[in-house]
Amino acid sequence: MSDVFWWVIFPYATLVIMVLGLLYRFAYRQLSWTAPSTEFFEKKWLRIGSPLFHVGIIAAFFGHIMGIVIPMDFYHAIGVSDDLYHFGAFYGGLTAGLMAVAGLIILLIRKIVYNPVRVHASFSDYYSVIALLIISGIGVYMMLFQNDTAQEFDYRTSIGPWFRSLFALNPQYQLMTGIPFLFKLHTLLGFGLFASIPFTSLVHFYSVPVHYPVRAPQQYRSRSQYRKKSM
Repeated sequence: MSDVFWWVIFPYATLVIMVLGLLYRFAYRQLSWTAPSTEFFEKKWLRIGSPLFHVGIIAAFFGHIMGIVIPMDFYHAIGVSDDLYHFGAFYGGLTAGLMAVAGLIILLIRKIVYNPVRVHASFSDYYSVIALLIISGIGVYMMLFQNDTAQEFDYRTSIGPWFRSLFALNPQYQLMTGIPFLFKLHTLLGFGLFASIPFTSLVHFYSVPVHYPVRAPQQYRSRSQYRKKSM
């Protein structure tokens, strides 16, 4: 019964909470959809931590899609051997994970050390960074110690088919019973994080800035200089 809860009921519940939460926030709290910038308070560490985190987490996200959403047979069909796949997944995933962890640590220290940033940070801001840090840290640990190229356990034959079965509305929870504990924890924490997205600043994950490169530039003028010229 516990397997049915964790690998059938819990994933569907988190997805429903996420979808309903996103619809509610978009309808009634649209002004709070974007994450407020703290660049005015501190720039040096933000310019290091933010790119590290965003590049790492985006690469890790697409890496999960390539490993879990895309079936193993597809790679075999295009001539990608298991050794080649695991080689790329290991070094690519480890690089992305380390970048995300390093960026999150910098951003968390920045929130704690710099007083203006700490004052304006809310509980959800700390929750988002810490939750992502824990999940990313577990992922890096698994890459280093439990999922190298010689590892017998292959998530593509268990977690991948189970994940795809959820969206086929035919959940095969039996596939998740024999996998290592950290893989289970990483998966459950990931679903829990997605359920919390509508209630935190992570909601901007669903806002793709496609118009950002061609948007009109914003100009800022000093109020003191404006007054001097007018006088």
